[in-house]
Amino acid sequence: MQFCEALGLGRGITSIIGSGGKSSLLDRLAEELRELGRVVLCTTTHMFPPPGLRTLQNASSQDVERVLAEDGAVCLGELAPDGRLHAPALPISELARLADYVVVEADGSKRLPLKAHAPHEPVIPPGTERTVCVLGLTGLGRPIAEAAHRPELYARLADCRPEDAATPERAANVLNREALADIYFLNQADAAPEAAPALARLLERPAAWGSLHGRWLQCSF
Repeated sequence: MQFCEALGLGRGITSIIGSGGKSSLLDRLAEELRELGRVVLCTTTHMFPPPGLRTLQNASSQDVERVLAEDGAVCLGELAPDGRLHAPALPISELARLADYVVVEADGSKRLPLKAHAPHEPVIPPGTERTVCVLGLTGLGRPIAEAAHRPELYARLADCRPEDAATPERAANVLNREALADIYFLNQADAAPEAAPALARLLERPAAWGSLHGRWLQCSF
């Protein structure tokens, strides 16, 4: 089964939020979805340009149409001095008109495996059909203070202290209380094979788990 199928992606806008593998998931989805139709990757926050995919800055609708006709997929964004892309100049609603699939990185996590969301996060664009929340299982067993972005908020949602270890039960508390996604993807399951199904069973919404690096997954619906 492909990742796009397991996560229930359809045509239109999909937002990817959370931590512990968002960029890798975007790369994988672009690879799969370009076999099914025209694909645009972009962000509402910031992301690094994906390898192996043409990136357009300050692009017109005609520019996007041309590259989609040539390559089948394109990344759009405006380059910042730190090398990251920010939101594209074209509205995401226009990108959804030009492409069959628009996949948006709608969150930042400072490359940490776990995350709690501040009130202004995530930045999910209007018209999103599916929101996928990623969690990095390598964060489990580690102190929340070192494994989570916004550790104080994470600990409060988890009913513990920042110096306590993240567990499947505490991670489930955070995800269930935030309730920001339609489905969860528990990444890095090769590093925590027993924790993945244990966490999935505690979640109130569907989950899939696996390894983007190893390219395998399993579903629990």
